[in-house]
Amino acid sequence: MTRAIPNINTARLTLRAMRHEDFDRFAEIWAMPEVVRYLGGQPRSRRRAWEAFLRNAGHWQMTGFGQWAIVEQRSRKIIGQTGFFFGAQAVGEDFDPFPEARWLLVPDARRRGLAQEAVRAAHDWFDRVVPGPLVIQVAPDNETCLRLASEIGYSEMRRARVKGESVVLLRRNGPPPRAG
Repeated sequence: MTRAIPNINTARLTLRAMRHEDFDRFAEIWAMPEVVRYLGGQPRSRRRAWEAFLRNAGHWQMTGFGQWAIVEQRSRKIIGQTGFFFGAQAVGEDFDPFPEARWLLVPDARRRGLAQEAVRAAHDWFDRVVPGPLVIQVAPDNETCLRLASEIGYSEMRRARVKGESVVLLRRNGPPPRAG
């Protein structure tokens, strides 16, 4: 089975499938302490990055969704990733059955509205193609991520410990109502 991974273009970004030639940049991003600060805190080795890279490719094939590379159109450089996956982390019946969202950006791409642009585009696609609830886990002190999650319709379900780390579990039942 081969599934096409859609490209999504926004004003400044392209969300696209990760390609074999993207691996070095992928591994570089996941090795940055600033990137993994709220994702367990441990930079990934090249081997662990490769496993995650392959897992993402397989996720698209098995479920019809996954993570996109976020490419800044101006520089043509990958600045992060966003999308959806099944985490299978045994967090609870209110969390585990649903696709989990994630986004991350390299430090020099932050504070320019790029995360909002990428995350909104990914969620708009999800709402059209795979509608239904989404979940996300966020470190309680990651105020930027919590704020963005709230803006796109997530609300807190509960607090938990996952892999020894305190997290906020949030759920989104669909797109937030349009202002208007």
